[in-house]
Order: sequence, then C-alpha cells, then structure tokens
Amino acid sequence: MSAAQVLTAAQMRAAEQALFDAGASVSDLMEVAAGGAAEWIRRVAAGRSVTVLCGPGNNGGDGYVIARALREAGNAVTVIAPLDPATDAAKEAKRRWNGPVATAASAAGDVFVDCLFGSGLARPLVAEHALLLRDLAARHRYKVAVDVPSGIASDSGVVLNERLPAFDLTLALGAWKFAHWSLPGRSLMGQMRLVPIGIAPVEGAAQLADRPRIAAPATDSHKYRRGLIGIVAGAMPGASLLAAAAAQHAGAGYVKLLSPQTDPRTPADVVSDTAPLGQALADPRMTAVLVGPGLGRDEAARARLGAALAQASALVVDADALMLLTPDMLARKVPILATPHDGELETLCRSFGVIAEGRRDRALALARISGMVVLAKGPDSLVAAPDGRLALGLPAPSWLSVAGSGDVLAGIAASRMAAGCNPFTAGTEALWLHGEAARRAGPAFTPSLLAERVSEALAACL
Repeated sequence: MSAAQVLTAAQMRAAEQALFDAGASVSDLMEVAAGGAAEWIRRVAAGRSVTVLCGPGNNGGDGYVIARALREAGNAVTVIAPLDPATDAAKEAKRRWNGPVATAASAAGDVFVDCLFGSGLARPLVAEHALLLRDLAARHRYKVAVDVPSGIASDSGVVLNERLPAFDLTLALGAWKFAHWSLPGRSLMGQMRLVPIGIAPVEGAAQLADRPRIAAPATDSHKYRRGLIGIVAGAMPGASLLAAAAAQHAGAGYVKLLSPQTDPRTPADVVSDTAPLGQALADPRMTAVLVGPGLGRDEAARARLGAALAQASALVVDADALMLLTPDMLARKVPILATPHDGELETLCRSFGVIAEGRRDRALALARISGMVVLAKGPDSLVAAPDGRLALGLPAPSWLSVAGSGDVLAGIAASRMAAGCNPFTAGTEALWLHGEAARRAGPAFTPSLLAERVSEALAACL
C-alpha cells in the first residue's frame, strides 16, 4: 500500500470537479471508477454469482456499471435497488445496465456488493434501507463495499447505524477517505484497496504515514553525526530505559540517560550522565532531548521539564511531562513533538484552552495554538502540525495496547529527531516504525521485545 492523500467528502467533490472542468463527464468518470472496482470484484468472485445493491445517487450508478461489467465477464448478476436513480449519471448507468432490477431482498449467493450510499451519506440510513443492507449481507458469503460502506460517515468513521455488516473488502474510489483509517468505522471494512481515477494532489490534504525512506549513515559518519539523544530520567527510570533501547534501535548514534543517579539496570551501551541536568543539557552536540517517560509529576519533575524546555535544541515531550506542561513553559521557539494518548490530549486541551470535537480536530487545534507538532497516539494514531498538515497512521497490531509501548514510541521519535528530522517527519516515521516493530514482534510481546524489533523495522526502510 503506497503513501497517498486522504480527502474529506468536500475535497473529493472539488477534486472530481477539476476533472469535469478538464473535459471529463460524470458518466466517463463513473465508468473509470466503477470499472476499476468491477475488476477487483471479478477477481474475488472468481466466476461466482454477485448481488449488487444500488442506491439513488452516483454510488448507485457505480453499482449499475459494476453489474454490467461483471455480466460481460460471465458472472451471474442480480441488481437490487430500493430507489430509482436520482442523478443523470446514475440514470444513464441504469439504462446501460439494461437488465432486471429488484426492489427488495430477493437474492442469496456468493458475493454481495454495497453501492447503496457510500461516501455521500452523512446521516443514518432509514430503517428500511438499514434492514435491507443487513439482510442482503447476511445472505452472502463474501461482502464488498464500494467507496465507503453505507452507514459510515466518510469524514469521521462514525458508525451511523447499529448492527451494520462487516465487509471483507472495501474499494476506495479515487482517494482514501478519513473513514478508511478512523475507528470505529475502519473495523467494519476488512481489506482495503484504492481504485485510482486520476485525482490530482489536493493542496492541504491529509496523508498516510506510510513506510518512510531512511538512508543508512554516510560512510564517514560517527556517533555524533548520527545523533546524540539526552533522555531526562526521573522517578521511574525503567520507562526511560525502554525509550533508550528504542532510540538506539531506531538509528541514534549515542544515547545518554540524564539521571540524578545511576540505575543498576542501565545496560552497558547506554551512558548515564549524573551531572546536574542543566550542565548535562548544555552539551552542544546533543541534537534532541526526550522528557517525560517515568519523569514523575512532583515539583522536582516540573523543574526537570522546565530545564529541558529552556535548553534543548529539539524535544520530544511525552507521558508525565505532558501532564505538567503549561502554555507559559513554551516561551522559547524550539521544535517540539508532543506524543499524548487520549487522556493526556484532553489534559493538554484544557491547559491550552482548546475547544474542539473529535481527536483529529483537537490535535490540529492544539498544534496550532501551542506551536508543537502533536502525535495523538492510540488505535488510530495521527500527527498534526501547527500549519495544518495532518498524517494518519496505518493500522497497527492491537497487541500494542501494553504498558511501555508508548515509551518505545517516544524513543523512536526522539531518535528520528536526533538524526535530523523535523518534528512532523519524526512523528510520521516513528508511527510507521512502531507499528512495523509490533508486527515483527508477534503476539503478546513485552515492551523490551518491541524495542528490539525496531531495528528490523528500520531495516525495512533502507
């Protein structure tokens, strides 16, 4: 799956309009989009019977085109449409289908294709249509949704109706939508494939945080050129040690644990610097500082956070540090990546006066107000920049829901910043490396094992 833009419904309409302005007709574009979807469905159907549920709009028009293409390929096709076509393109698609159309559930078989409403619907399905959708899905062995499953909000992934069916395959037309990468809707979509239709890059569009391209160290590189990280330790140094291990495996050349005292658990390949924090942070070779994992939340922790914010040239702020952070502490302009989970994001929004609904809008608003890049981590992570850029994380194994995985993510991000990445790039690279390390670690891993797998994830990017 290659990196691609993610569009809102409004952005998608504007992008399609640009194609129309360039001379394409709605029917022409429908033939391209639905033809590409039909080829996917033909392959999965493998000669088996197909039932296509068509709605009144252009998503329904796609369904008629798909049905015609499958019939021409030799599949037995049944079309069901509870409403007549309402757009000119859908009417033309039905005319070209030129076959029987049932108005109620009367088919059972192998492959079901949902073209009822798709990405154009922003309100719940009426009870009659929801029942029809559920009934048809239950009658078929394999289920395909075209563009966005009916009953899921395209711009948010919100599930608008209860008991919607789970699909085996979702075919996004033209561009990814936010619903494809956002819970809870994403969990109903099965495998996802993109059907290109010639949509041009859209200015300001969100992007997927896909596999990064990372170069190996130059032939004349040394530990400082690869990046020196200072990890500010605190009351619970175990979290800092996890972050240090992840940072080493993510490419940093030198990791220092900035701790008031040496912890006997510190491995030999991590340097402990027990000098006063201000003195340790004054090293001009230090290219990134991580503060937060295991820091604590007392006055001593607040003082250590303040020192890091006052002296570091670039920071990753995580965990306890996020609970202590206030707007007045960001007086210096310095690159900062904040990595909150939902609870920490809520605390930050209160501290910075952010009023917004939904984690995506809250992360964007917090980034804009604070000047920090915000990596809002969770089962559908995202990275938001102060200038409005947005990257969505690819789905990662649910085994990441283990204590310590956030410390590993913070260590990876700090490593990428130490290597020279800006906070937004560091956040997107860290998301991918974190998820890939989890895939390679298998089920029920410990955070230490997760950190060890980061180097394997990094190798996949070289």
